[in-house]
This record gives sequence, structure tokens and C-alpha cells, in this order.
Amino acid sequence: MEDNEIVRLYLDRNEKAIDQTGRKYGRYLGKIAYNILRDTEDCKECLNEAYLAAWNSIPPQKPAVLRTYLVMLVRRICVKRAEKKYSQKRLGNEYAVSLSELEECISDSDRVDEDMELEQLIETINSYLRNISEEARSLFIGRYYYLDSLKKAASYCGMSESKAKSMLYRTRSGLREHLIKEGYIL
Repeated sequence: MEDNEIVRLYLDRNEKAIDQTGRKYGRYLGKIAYNILRDTEDCKECLNEAYLAAWNSIPPQKPAVLRTYLVMLVRRICVKRAEKKYSQKRLGNEYAVSLSELEECISDSDRVDEDMELEQLIETINSYLRNISEEARSLFIGRYYYLDSLKKAASYCGMSESKAKSMLYRTRSGLREHLIKEGYIL
């Protein structure tokens, strides 16, 4: 089923929308959830919460790109759960590791919200990513958007872990310089 048909089901308040969403995007969203949480049961619960969030938000929302909208919902729900879970246990996971790698580039979210609109920050990061090599961009997105492990991201980019680590460091450094140049205080 096409995305516009699934969105139409949501808009019509047809419960088949959730079933069709799960059929089309369940595995993909599950992978993203698992990369953040590393717990199958938590992933299932977060996916169900994301489907409910989609049901409750469409309408009034009418996402132009359903997949992106669903990813945003799943990530938001999983990140909240991971923060709660791992702050209590003080355990590391890919989410915590990847965010700690990015800390040098981006200040805390309260500071970003005070300094600039979130949309401007996203556009600034996107403009930087559009101007780097496809290899570096794929690695960066895999590591920091999909939260894949360094080993996995290096593997699907066809490079060694040490090369990937070095490339990510250079990309983060470049992003930091770009953000400073654009007026962000880090």
C-alpha cells in the first residue's frame, strides 16, 4: 500500500491504518528502535506507542513523507525511554555513546532552544551534510541518525572501523566549525 493511501486511512480514522503502517514500516522502525534501546520488549512497546502517536496526531497532521514522520515519532519515544532507563541504571548503550561523540559539536538542547530555533539548527546541519562526501554523509547518518554501532556503520560503508572512526572525527570537527561559522555558540 502506498503512503498516501495509508495517510488517507489515518485521516478517515480507519483502524487498518495502523495495520498497514506495521506491515510496511514495522521492521524498519523496529531496527531504529532496537539500535536505541537494545531490548526487544522495549522496542515492541515503543513501536506500539509510536503507532498510537501516529493515530492521535493524524489528523490534524498530514505528513508529506510518512516514513520520515514515523521515524521521528519512534526516535522521540525511544530516546525518552532510553534516557529514563539508562539514567537509572547508569549503563552505556549506542544511543549514549553516539550522543557523547556529538557533544563537542552541539551544546545542550536548552541552550540551542534559547539561541536559535530548532528548524534553523536542522537546516544548518543539513547544509553541512549536503556539502561533504557521500561516503562521509552515509557514515555520519548511519552512526548518528540510525544509531548504528561504529562497527556496523563502517561495515555497510565498506571501510575499517579505524577509518570510520577517523572519518567521523573529521566530520564532527567540520560540523563544529560550520556551526561556529553560522553563529552557534558551542
